Amino acid sequence: MASSISIEEATVQDLQHAFKNKSLTSKQLVEYYRDNIFIQAPLLKTAIEVNPDAMSQADAADREREALAPGQSLGALHGIPVLLKDNIATKDKMNTTAGSLALLGSVVPRDAGVVSKLRQAGAIILGKASLTEWANFRGQRMPSGWCARTGQGKNPYTSGDPCGSSSGSAIAAAANLAAVTLGTETDGSILCPSSNQSVVGFKPTVGLTSRAGVIPISPRQDTVGGGCRIRPGCHCRRDEATVEASKYIPKGGYKQFLKADGLKGTRLGLLRDAFFEFDQGTVQNETFERHFNTLRQRGAVLVEDLDASKFMEAYNDIDKYEILAMTAEFKSAINSYLQNLEVSSVRSLKDLVEFNNKNSDLEKIKEYGQEYFVEAEATSGIGQKETEAILKLATMSRDGIEKLMRENNLDALLSPSSSASSILATGQHPGIIVPAGYNREGLPFGLCFGGLKGSEPTLIKIAYDFEQATKIRKPPHFNSG
Repeated sequence: MASSISIEEATVQDLQHAFKNKSLTSKQLVEYYRDNIFIQAPLLKTAIEVNPDAMSQADAADREREALAPGQSLGALHGIPVLLKDNIATKDKMNTTAGSLALLGSVVPRDAGVVSKLRQAGAIILGKASLTEWANFRGQRMPSGWCARTGQGKNPYTSGDPCGSSSGSAIAAAANLAAVTLGTETDGSILCPSSNQSVVGFKPTVGLTSRAGVIPISPRQDTVGGGCRIRPGCHCRRDEATVEASKYIPKGGYKQFLKADGLKGTRLGLLRDAFFEFDQGTVQNETFERHFNTLRQRGAVLVEDLDASKFMEAYNDIDKYEILAMTAEFKSAINSYLQNLEVSSVRSLKDLVEFNNKNSDLEKIKEYGQEYFVEAEATSGIGQKETEAILKLATMSRDGIEKLMRENNLDALLSPSSSASSILATGQHPGIIVPAGYNREGLPFGLCFGGLKGSEPTLIKIAYDFEQATKIRKPPHFNSG
């Protein structure tokens, strides 16, 4: 391509600088990502569709940039290609299917809330990323990264497990197939693939980014995130949680918290017995000990005199209560989503179960099952046991992470990879994961900074300082080769 900038590993800021000095155009950038997707996607199974309108959107962005009067400027995402997980609705020529053949050809009523914000910011919708089908809420044997529309997604570092349902979004970010990718998380679906693909992953407070137009699992836990520097909290009337979470949005947005001294004076909770029990001499043990020292050198106080056993006791049977609540929530949420589609051959969870049975070979029902679908269809709304489960999860959060953080005046809780994902998910709390290292087989792993609702400004400061101080990430050989 004609530009002099190295697009591989370039940040959004790098790309905007190249736009400004005219060494790169949005059209060239889209061509680069599109061509790489066509080469890599058949191997990595990371992209389901490329937007046929991406090039025209890039042309429009270039024209808008050329027409700027002296002193005028455009937003940070203007002209930047964004790849979306295929459960985020786009009202365009692309499908929104959650990776399932059942929704192929369906028509959504409008863009998802986050997509509307991206378009308003001048971003280019590059395409749809693959995922674990139905965000991994179909069958108990479903492998991470598999969906009927693409097959099995592969980790670009190991060709193995990409982890989590936002697998395609993380693979694409890791393999330099998009400048920005968006995923969703109900429990671990951003944090885990980000860890396994050595990218920064951001799971916001539930409601801070609109979930309107996102194929749901649990409205109580679903959140949209990724590696995108959009201003969270679009005020979408179709998502009540977003209205509630808008109180957390700081004046001036979040970019102001990208500070090189963000760790100075922070208090970080370190529960070794709960999360960091690695054998002596292992790569993980040595790596995290080194990072703990880095955090201290950067001015953080690591608070270790914490009762790990008491903390974990608060979360006894968390998985049981979480799945009980989500199973009932999923039925009503997915039925509502399907009924609101303008065009669809399936209008209910019952229709989905029947579709899968009729297309069992293509959907691999015998291999991967659809137990969650069947169990959800058998529910009859939020009854007494489901209400008790939801209340129990709220109590766990209050007596667990919320009590720990407040009593010890903590700014963040440390955990490796996605080991604390259920704690953050069920409490609706945010987390940011940053590349931390690679094991002996070359599989990446990350360090997660978790906080309480609305603590994104503090988490961004902490995570940014750590990332800049360590710079662990390196692109996969699979991609560069």
